[in-house]
Amino acid sequence: MDSQPPNRFGIVPVVSDLNTLPLENIIGQYVLPLKTLGGEVLENLPEERQMPFFVFVATGGTEKKILDLWESRKHSNGHLPIYLIAHPGNNSLPAALEALAKLQQDNIKGKIFYLRSKDDNPAFDEIKDALKNISVYKTLKETKIGLIGMPSEWLVASNPDLTIIKSVWGPEVVQIELSELEEIVKTVTSDEIDYKLKMFTSAAKETKEPSKTEIKNSIKVYYALKKIIEKYRLDAISVRCFDLITDLKTTACYALAKLNEEGFIAGCEGDLISTLSMLWTNLLTNGNVWMANPAQVDLEKNSLWLAHCTVPVNMVSQYKIRSHFESGLSVGIEGEFDKGKVTLLRLGGKNIEKLWLAEGEILESGSAENLCRTQVHVKVHKEHGIEELLTSPLGNHLVMLRGKHKTILKEWWEAFIN
Repeated sequence: MDSQPPNRFGIVPVVSDLNTLPLENIIGQYVLPLKTLGGEVLENLPEERQMPFFVFVATGGTEKKILDLWESRKHSNGHLPIYLIAHPGNNSLPAALEALAKLQQDNIKGKIFYLRSKDDNPAFDEIKDALKNISVYKTLKETKIGLIGMPSEWLVASNPDLTIIKSVWGPEVVQIELSELEEIVKTVTSDEIDYKLKMFTSAAKETKEPSKTEIKNSIKVYYALKKIIEKYRLDAISVRCFDLITDLKTTACYALAKLNEEGFIAGCEGDLISTLSMLWTNLLTNGNVWMANPAQVDLEKNSLWLAHCTVPVNMVSQYKIRSHFESGLSVGIEGEFDKGKVTLLRLGGKNIEKLWLAEGEILESGSAENLCRTQVHVKVHKEHGIEELLTSPLGNHLVMLRGKHKTILKEWWEAFIN
């Protein structure tokens, strides 16, 4: 993914035709901190059409010029908002307000960054965040997600039209036959997996059900997936993993956990919605993500239990090597999460335009034998009632990541999707 560097952007000043002051006298004090962020002052829109730009509203009387700038670039900008920079003098802010009001009347998204002074660090931080958001948007448009096998049959609400993923969110989905993965698994030798086998088993708190052969076979899936990722030059994958159990008597639980631990997004069950969610949140937060089933809810306590048979082991404090819950075969991972703040989310809707987003905290990990192996009890903050999961669900799997990220995720979604 050769995404646009997040610290390179154009600054296009607009000045009234009646203005007689040198531009430097009006905006000069703001230019240096903007250049520090990677900005470059341009007389016109950047020739490189993929380069993000901010319109610096130097004076009043520039509303028509702002609209004309947007009109000249709107087709190549796609879903990008228009970003205006205003300052305290020369009727800059009134012009920015009027122009953005008109653009928003035409359903064009945008934002005004108001610089109170050259030392307005919070405002410059907001510009920096906007540049990061643009970078994530552009990266998603250059991303290839490998769908290995079709989505599992039970994912009736999580099987979107592939053209919707491309047109709304950006990634291209590359369809790959599951049989190709299965044939590669059969070619992986024991010698290739010895190092990963030793690392996986020695770091585990306990190995319970799986035999050494079952663990070896599960690690072979990891090496087979690595070969497919390299062959198709993929940036993320989602695997119809349950068929591996019926066809090869092995699971993808270790493989997906290991890939996610390494920072490569890998989703289960061919669930493209969750894989897209994982990819998006990882790009915005640089953190590991976990997809899981909401197995139980407690409306009175506003809490829920999440469970799944795989988890990146660098997200948990310790883990046991278990069998896969539903089948009792091969390898699953029972991880134990430390307490702490988390963010939960789910994308959905026919056009993947809806978002359920909540913050909470981990209360405890579980080890119930009637749920998938990794289990975590999350108390959701009161402002995010979990009854919405029952009244207006967007689908099964939720995505969980460490820390409080609601604000940045919501801001990005509102700017580029909603």
